[in-house]
Amino acid sequence: MKAALSNLAKELGFDRYAYFNLQAAESFAVSDYPREWQERYFARSYSRIDPVVTTAKRCKVTFSWDSSAAGRRPSKELRRFYSEAAEFGIRSGISIPIRTGFGHMAMLTLATAAPSSSAEDIDPIIAATTVAQLHARLILRRSGLTSQMPIYLKPEELLCLRWVAEGKTARMIAQIEGISFGNVRFFMENMKSALRAVSLPQATAIGKALGLI
Repeated sequence: MKAALSNLAKELGFDRYAYFNLQAAESFAVSDYPREWQERYFARSYSRIDPVVTTAKRCKVTFSWDSSAAGRRPSKELRRFYSEAAEFGIRSGISIPIRTGFGHMAMLTLATAAPSSSAEDIDPIIAATTVAQLHARLILRRSGLTSQMPIYLKPEELLCLRWVAEGKTARMIAQIEGISFGNVRFFMENMKSALRAVSLPQATAIGKALGLI
C-alpha cells in the first residue's frame, strides 16, 4: 500500500504523500515524509496551526496549497512552521479531505518541493472515493503507522481524570484529595486540553480508549 501511494504521488508529479487521520482520541499518520519532520510535527502539535489542516476542516473538498496559504501577515509561529517544512522539501501540494465517523476528518496530501502546484486535473469525486477506501483499509491495518500524536498528562491531571471516570465532581475530588477546588478545576481544564476533549465525558471516553484509566 505504501509503495502504491508513493508511486501515485510520483505519477501525479509530486515527491511525497501523507495520510493523516485527525480525531480527538488520537491522531496518526502514514507517510513517506522524512521521519524527523513527522516527529517534529506531532511533538509540536503543528496540526493546530497548519493551514492545510484548518482548510481541510473547513471546506472538505480537494484543494491545492502553498506558503501563500499563510496569508499576508502570518504569525511568527506560522512562519517558522513553513520554514521548517520547506527544509524537508514540503513547499506545496494538494490535499483531499474526507469526513469520517463522529465528525472527525482524514485526508491524503501529496506534496512537492516546487513552489506551487495545482489540483485542477484531479477528479474530486474519484479522489474522495479513493481516500475513503484508503482510510477504511488503514483503520483496519494499524501496524503501518509512521507517526502518532503523543498524549501527555501530569500526575495531578491523570488523578482528576481517574476520579471523573468514577463519577466524582470537582468539589468531591477537592475534598477527597485535600486540595483546593480551584486547583482541581485547573487540573481538569489542562487534562481536557491535553486530550483534545471538549467535555469531561469525552475526556473520560478518550482516557479509556488510550488505556489511561
